[in-house]
Amino acid sequence: MFNRVNKWSIGAVIIVILMAIGLVVGLLSNPLQLLLPIVIIGGIFLLYKFPPGSLRGHSGSSRQQTRVIPSRSAAGKPKHNRPKSKTVPFRVIEGGKDDDDVPKYH
Repeated sequence: MFNRVNKWSIGAVIIVILMAIGLVVGLLSNPLQLLLPIVIIGGIFLLYKFPPGSLRGHSGSSRQQTRVIPSRSAAGKPKHNRPKSKTVPFRVIEGGKDDDDVPKYH
């Protein structure tokens, strides 16, 4: 009747310990070796927090927006209000299969 308090398995704890040992040994032997992964992860984090679209600013005054002006002939025509499809009552088609011959689980 062993009740574990934490939910870490023994394999996960061993992997985390080995990763920590490898990180410490890597920092002691060559600290510049970890500079590239830190820069890449930092760049990804900055792009996640501040996406490139937000760098332009929130106002739309810097770029021109095109406006569509409807022509007089299209604006003057009345629109017809008719239903898009007919409403047909639901009809059930009887099946021809015998349910008694079919096994419960295939």
